Amino acid sequence: MNKLPKQIVLASGNKGKLKELQSRLAELAVDIIPQSQFAIVDADETGLSFVENAIIKARHAAKLSGLPAIADDSGLEVDYLRGQPGIYSARFAGIDANDAANNAKLLKELAGVPTAQRSARFQCVLVYMRDANDPTPLICQGSWEGRILEQASGENGFGYDPLFYIEEKNCSSAELDASEKNRISHRGTALSKLIEAFGSLPGN
Repeated sequence: MNKLPKQIVLASGNKGKLKELQSRLAELAVDIIPQSQFAIVDADETGLSFVENAIIKARHAAKLSGLPAIADDSGLEVDYLRGQPGIYSARFAGIDANDAANNAKLLKELAGVPTAQRSARFQCVLVYMRDANDPTPLICQGSWEGRILEQASGENGFGYDPLFYIEEKNCSSAELDASEKNRISHRGTALSKLIEAFGSLPGN
């Protein structure tokens, strides 16, 4: 594998995402630093897709930190809700909403909807930019199929994990241990693709 930078800034303050990325990228001897350590505030997510928002966030963090950047834009698509909450997953219940409020709104929106119509998937797009002006960022995408439960189950994870049921595991995402989730989740899939893509980067 070609040489990677020793430090990469993560364009997020989400502790759950930081922990997942640090866990997987530790094998590459790369130090993932949250943008908060540089006093960088979140970029305005003005894009209309996961890809656009991930690029906006990565460019913002790279420009203000002077380091290569990784940005993640991810969310939940519920088929019955025509793909909502999608790119607005983190603020489904309002701009300052927390996980509990977002989950409560989702349950309310799906009240009375039968199991067969509660299909959903998590989407994740990871973008790696060597610098703020990188014309060819690495873009890796992963998805994770499941359905929405009628009530929360499990204490692990974050976001919509307690409501996201994985058929083949017969449990919610929040009932998986961290290593298993990191292996099979939407973010885990995107990360595996990113790590593979790192191998094709020109040496620094």
